[in-house]
Amino acid sequence: MTKLNKVTLNKRLLATSFAFIILCAGLIGFNHANIKVLEPSVANAATVTYTATANLNVRTGPSTANKIITTVKQGTKLTVTGKNVNGWLKVSLNGQTGYVSSKYVKISNSSSDAIQVVAKPESIPVLVNKKNKLPENYVPKDLVYTSIPFTFKEKTEKRKMRSEAAAAISKLFTESKKQGVSLLGVSAYRSHATQVALFDSYVKRDGYAKAITYSALPGTSEHETGLAIDVTGGNGKCAAQDCFGGTKEAKWLQAHADDYGFIIRYPKGKESVTGYKYEPWHLRYVGKSIAQTIMSQGITLEEYYYIRAVQK
Repeated sequence: MTKLNKVTLNKRLLATSFAFIILCAGLIGFNHANIKVLEPSVANAATVTYTATANLNVRTGPSTANKIITTVKQGTKLTVTGKNVNGWLKVSLNGQTGYVSSKYVKISNSSSDAIQVVAKPESIPVLVNKKNKLPENYVPKDLVYTSIPFTFKEKTEKRKMRSEAAAAISKLFTESKKQGVSLLGVSAYRSHATQVALFDSYVKRDGYAKAITYSALPGTSEHETGLAIDVTGGNGKCAAQDCFGGTKEAKWLQAHADDYGFIIRYPKGKESVTGYKYEPWHLRYVGKSIAQTIMSQGITLEEYYYIRAVQK
């Protein structure tokens, strides 16, 4: 190779290397300039699926002033293709593009959102919670009106319980009165349709994230089993309210509910287990033997089943 050719080759290599350096610098500069744009967000999360937490209108634009394209049922999966703008998300549904209120959707997660249907919904100690739901449109076959006094006079479904639970709550009320503790029923059975309407109303008032901390998704409410009842003191005050805790009525229930087959279903300090805040007014009938085991050990129905599974 001649000296001239070597010089020419070296110049070409130098030019190529320089161009490569410029290109890399440009790419690095692009990445730094656009790193915020490339971060995961709702704006580019087309592969993220959201779930409607209530019956939801899909509109042509991001406001209630826009026309409704369709209405999707609670539980419908939606693919979000646009970022949250003023509380609205752009979605793709069955080939159509529309907008939904972000207040009524949540990000889906196949592992954390998995809810199984209970195999024996008629079982007295059936476990119904955020992970275990009743079959679609389940209605207990042995619902009867209870004989206890309530905070209202109307003869509605809220007075009903399954026959065994109704007999047990009657005995509990009778004995508490003998001991100078007056009680009133607040709400017992709720149909699936009632739970749907109730939960939707809470979502509209407080938003899904807050509503789910104190109210159950339809199908996962113990009230739908006919085995649960909310109670309060004889004066009717503090019905299903935090102020009921600490009252003589609440203390009596804590000490004696299990004698009649009931447990305080959502005890204090067990929020991470049950998924709900402390509710001293929420009684759940599970049968005397199981109730006494749970209450004496200071555990929940979830923990009772876990212990049984470990012992097998």
